[in-house]
Amino acid sequence: MTPLGAVFRPQLAPERLRAVARLADDAGLDELWLWEDCFREGGISTAAAALAWTERVRVGVGLLPVPLRNVAITAMEAASLHRMFPGRAILGVGHGVQDWMGQVGARVESPLTLLREHLVTLRALLAGERVTVDGRYVKLDDVALDWPPDPARYSGVLAGATGPRSLRLTGEAADGTILTASTNAEGVRQARRLVEEGRAAAGRDATAGHHPLVVYLLTATGPDAAARLRAELVAENDDAVPDLGVAGDAGAVAKAVERLVEAGADSVVLQPTADEPDPEGFVRFAAEEVRPLVP
Repeated sequence: MTPLGAVFRPQLAPERLRAVARLADDAGLDELWLWEDCFREGGISTAAAALAWTERVRVGVGLLPVPLRNVAITAMEAASLHRMFPGRAILGVGHGVQDWMGQVGARVESPLTLLREHLVTLRALLAGERVTVDGRYVKLDDVALDWPPDPARYSGVLAGATGPRSLRLTGEAADGTILTASTNAEGVRQARRLVEEGRAAAGRDATAGHHPLVVYLLTATGPDAAARLRAELVAENDDAVPDLGVAGDAGAVAKAVERLVEAGADSVVLQPTADEPDPEGFVRFAAEEVRPLVP
């Protein structure tokens, strides 16, 4: 069965998360995803709260911008979540939006180099290794976690990517890849090819197991769904991309999910429009109406 998720968008006030998370848990949604968008809500703090308020739903953060964090802090926070809520936390990292990184003085000359160094080091720390590294951006001296995750309940580190070089990098150095809602079915196929190229280049294609693709799907439902979807695509300069997003009832959304899965997605996360009028209703719609239609 394809895991189905929904996004709690950070345009919503943090105090609304509790009700949405509990509804996702009670309604049987597979995953609830959170974003760390500047300058709205912290990814680790909201994930910890959502996990504590719920019993079974998996909680993903997609994604944590690596320029904002020392890799040791990322590892400590990730390990704590994995130990406290085994099998339920999903964490992704990425370049971050470069304009935002510039606003806080964290923009680097080579975001790709930073992401590579962060990923390699983060995965080593979470695997329980003792690490010394002197990279261009990441520098650690004899660092190991006292409380690494339980390997039997640990899902690895995902990375967000859009361009070809970043997608190849996720295949080389991450355990899975997160694709934005700007990715249609053909984009998923291309991403899968690039990820597999990266895995092959790193010698991981035969040894590292399956590399999951998590894909966001911009979704609108209700009487004004088509207009809201169109407005968001225009605002994001995605209106020229064919077959992007879906507006309609549960059947239409389920078919859009299936198209992404057929193209290579392993899990699909329904992303409401920024002006979604009923976030709780959207989660209920995803769990109770769409979920039963997705094989």
